[in-house]
Amino acid sequence: MNMIDRRAPKDRFEEIARLRHEARQIRDQGVAVSFEFFPPKQPALATSFWQAADELTALGPRFVSVTYGAGGSTRDQTRTLVSEMQARSGVPTAAHLTCVGASRAEIDAIADSYWLAGINRLVALRGDPAAGIAAGYTPSPNGYAYADDLVAGLCRQHPFDISVAAYPEVHPQAQSAQADLDHLKRKIDAGASRAITQFFFDVDCYKRFLERAARAGITVPIIPGILPIRSLEKTASIAAACGAHMPDSIHARLAGRDEDAAARIAVDIAVDQCRALLKCGVRHFHFYTLNRADLTRAICAEIGMGANVSLRR
Repeated sequence: MNMIDRRAPKDRFEEIARLRHEARQIRDQGVAVSFEFFPPKQPALATSFWQAADELTALGPRFVSVTYGAGGSTRDQTRTLVSEMQARSGVPTAAHLTCVGASRAEIDAIADSYWLAGINRLVALRGDPAAGIAAGYTPSPNGYAYADDLVAGLCRQHPFDISVAAYPEVHPQAQSAQADLDHLKRKIDAGASRAITQFFFDVDCYKRFLERAARAGITVPIIPGILPIRSLEKTASIAAACGAHMPDSIHARLAGRDEDAAARIAVDIAVDQCRALLKCGVRHFHFYTLNRADLTRAICAEIGMGANVSLRR
């Protein structure tokens, strides 16, 4: 990015030295990352998908995952991409698997095929119908009704490493915060190894959620989901749909900015969030990449992961 840095050289040098010192401290603390991708919606986007995947898997994530479209719409594509990504990168790759639109027998067959192909990580989700979350949810006939049923069924088949979803700000369709937490506990008790949260921006909300989870007897890791803000409008729309609060301060910082300035601010916002979480003891971050590498790579560099690539000026 070709922006002019108007700060005095001494100030800039001191800032760079400070950031590098913080990065070394973070790296020494054993920070881990993981990344989520989704199947490209058009064949023409395959090249950019693999470019992002190759760049981010080169950072040495603990694992990566590939999503499953609403209503199971990308089932075959997800299966192909998961196998290819794991073979191509050597990074453990998790396949998303949902309850929607399939019988138990069909899901069991999919899970068997993953296991036989050497894919032993899954992300087990209830899922949403093809019309989206607003359409509501009805269990499939002869299917797994909810994610806890799915986790239990998968564990009966093979010793999968299973991640499930958690919602610090409560799932939009949950009857209450307590009901939502109870459901998370059932998923963990059914055999899940960890939970990955819906993205959020309020670190205090995440901290309170961890405290509530601990009181409920949940002891597995609850990994924070981080969403770099590529577009203020699109992120605000997604946040509204899934019940994630987007502070007014973020709108104020990003509104009206040009692309270069918005990208740098988006990195700053995520880095500040990650550093606040590090102070709370978090050592693993899960990034929702949106199939783009630039912002996520820059954030990872600032928190001590991967090459020293930054969008800050």
